[in-house]
Amino acid sequence: MPTIEITSKVGDFIREQRETAKISLRELAKSAGVSNPYLSQIERGLRKPSAEILQQIAKGLRISAEALYIQAGILDQREASAVVDAVLGDETLTERQRQVLLEIYDSFRKDNASAATTAPEAPAAPTPVAKKAPAKAAKKPTSSA
Repeated sequence: MPTIEITSKVGDFIREQRETAKISLRELAKSAGVSNPYLSQIERGLRKPSAEILQQIAKGLRISAEALYIQAGILDQREASAVVDAVLGDETLTERQRQVLLEIYDSFRKDNASAATTAPEAPAAPTPVAKKAPAKAAKKPTSSA
């Protein structure tokens, strides 16, 4: 997809999210730490924001930075999943925590998919554990008086 289309797509998405959240351009620019003209240029597709700027805008919109990364072509669209939706929707997690959780989840799914395509192995027999004999109590010498 050409850069102009991607830039316009992410700009349109940011504008839609901002309008849905009923946040003015000025308010979003302030919370994202960018200037009003720069944010306006992003929304109009004239500027291509960096991943860092997208993350700041996402925080200002209270949405996942991943959603903006997908719109900007930085990340590929993930397969829909209840787990992914739950992680992305959890506002108690930081953006970095969400990303790490989703990366771990994806790696587990990939491992399981590759394991399913290979021949199943028989489960390993449990290793016997040697039991320790109970310690014998020392006998007290009996005194004969």
